[in-house]
Amino acid sequence: MRLVIFVREGKPAYGVLQEDLIFPLGAPPFKGIFKTGEALPAAGARLLAPCSPSKIVAIGMNYRDHAAEIGLPLPEEPLLFIKPSTAVIGPEANIVYPRMSQRVDYEAELAVVIGRPCRHVTDAAAKDYILGYTAINDVTARDLQKKDGQFTRSKGFDTFAPLGPWIETEIPDPDHLTVEAYLNGERRQHSHTGNLVFGVFKLVSFISQIMTLLPGDVIATGTPAGIGPMQPGDVVEVRVEGVGTLRNRLVPEETH
Repeated sequence: MRLVIFVREGKPAYGVLQEDLIFPLGAPPFKGIFKTGEALPAAGARLLAPCSPSKIVAIGMNYRDHAAEIGLPLPEEPLLFIKPSTAVIGPEANIVYPRMSQRVDYEAELAVVIGRPCRHVTDAAAKDYILGYTAINDVTARDLQKKDGQFTRSKGFDTFAPLGPWIETEIPDPDHLTVEAYLNGERRQHSHTGNLVFGVFKLVSFISQIMTLLPGDVIATGTPAGIGPMQPGDVVEVRVEGVGTLRNRLVPEETH
């Protein structure tokens, strides 16, 4: 099942996407999924980010190929950082290249969307707290990351968390998915979630020992090898097997 948030009569609305139709939902999917009203044509519908997280918990250095690429040892525990909710944009929305950065990178990732309050859960129980999966681009001002020595500024700019295009609820095994990034149609990243240092259910469990995960919260599971810079005018796509393609364009920050 593909869960979407789309614009209906100028306002965000929840729906289920089935082939070329969107079936409106009577309530957010975290409260149960039931359809209401007539189906609407999907063609021409404007999709927004498929959830509104209170926080995005992102994982650093979680692909073996990425760690090898930059010459760092594998972490003994998941390396966590937070991206703010204000960084979220949806499919086809513009990523803004901030004036204070000289290098902005793409990072293709599988994203986990939490379906119900999650605290102190085991690895085995983690699946029961997941609503589904989507794609995320963990956009990063690489020069500022190196300058600051931590991630808040470099990964926290508005528009630095493209998310979507929908939430796929029917993925049987999230640890066996291809993750790719394309820049202007050229493949730049290509890996598999089998290369994750810490798998999806381990991440949910580990994070839940630290903080409460709320419905709609997102876990960005890490990026594989092949990270690289973007320039204004570039189009970047994150493709996740079983989910779909998240597409965004990079634009310069307007001067005032």
